[in-house]
Amino acid sequence: MLKAGPVWAVGAMSGTSLDGVDAALLLTDGLRILDFGRSDYRPYSEAERGVLHSALGAWQGETAVEPAAEVVETAHAEILSAFSEAEIVGFHGQTLAHEPRGRGTHQAGDGAVLAEVLGKPVVWDFRTADVRLGGQGAPLVPYFHFACAKWAGLDAPCVFLNLGGVGNVTWVDPRRDAPEEEEAVLAFDTGPANAPINDLMRLRFNLGQDEGGALAAQGKVDEAVVEAFLAHPYFLKIPPKSLDRNDFHGVLELVSGLGDADAAATLTACSAASVARGFEHFREMPQHLYLCGGGRLNEALVAEIARRVPCAVAPVEDLGLDGDMLEAQAFAYLAVRVARGLPTSGPATTGVAAQVGGGQINYPV
Repeated sequence: MLKAGPVWAVGAMSGTSLDGVDAALLLTDGLRILDFGRSDYRPYSEAERGVLHSALGAWQGETAVEPAAEVVETAHAEILSAFSEAEIVGFHGQTLAHEPRGRGTHQAGDGAVLAEVLGKPVVWDFRTADVRLGGQGAPLVPYFHFACAKWAGLDAPCVFLNLGGVGNVTWVDPRRDAPEEEEAVLAFDTGPANAPINDLMRLRFNLGQDEGGALAAQGKVDEAVVEAFLAHPYFLKIPPKSLDRNDFHGVLELVSGLGDADAAATLTACSAASVARGFEHFREMPQHLYLCGGGRLNEALVAEIARRVPCAVAPVEDLGLDGDMLEAQAFAYLAVRVARGLPTSGPATTGVAAQVGGGQINYPV
């Protein structure tokens, strides 16, 4: 059992960009953020990234899953073993497939294995319960975003935008007392963010990303392609709604006839345009949009977003937060919520019918 009151938790996140594992400490009672601790990053090697990439779309029992799970467990064990002060671990795993209205959701990596290796309780499999009860299983960070807005002392609606492989937003009203209150949060995936840009760079240059948006900055946006991209039926859905990394797998075909720089610029504009389209769903216009995730370092992407949305855009660092570690911190926060029996998702975040406390806990034997 977890002791009462605030505890130091460590959370780990391996996102859809397949770049590596973030880990971060958080002091929390499951309600409030009381302090931020140290953090670390463990990049995947090119070989490890290749194993994970080849397993994308795979479900439990398929051939590619076991080697991918081994990569995930090994990388997480390496980075998390250095956080000896943590009393509990939040382990997200690596999403390989996400089909909430079909086969469910699949994150590679076994929390029971990590509990044995680390010698402490591990909370994992955060999404399955939500999906089983009719939710989208994503996004799961919104309740933490609400806690961040409270911690920062905000007093007006704002939006947190995470730019990973997929983009997701949380509209937050910090005037409410708790994230599970009606109209306190609204969250959904906006569309692809870094994933198609990264896929383009891998396909044409064997590179992991468009560093800083340098290639896109040299190109010209083909707005006809952006309009064709926005015709995807996903954008007609009412949130909450979520995506798998591969739901927009055909987007590269839209830019196949463009030169390298124009293709990068156009895919960047597509990601930004999907964010702007999401503003149609907010209950009240936010004063600020705060950027987190790796995409906030892509200057071309940030400029496109700022050009297309109707509010001020700033990195979460302006609030005193760490945009690289926010998702890892979120799973530390969620781990404590699970251990305390508090909800981790609800109707306004994943579309589940009622508040759900996802996740299972494994203790070392």
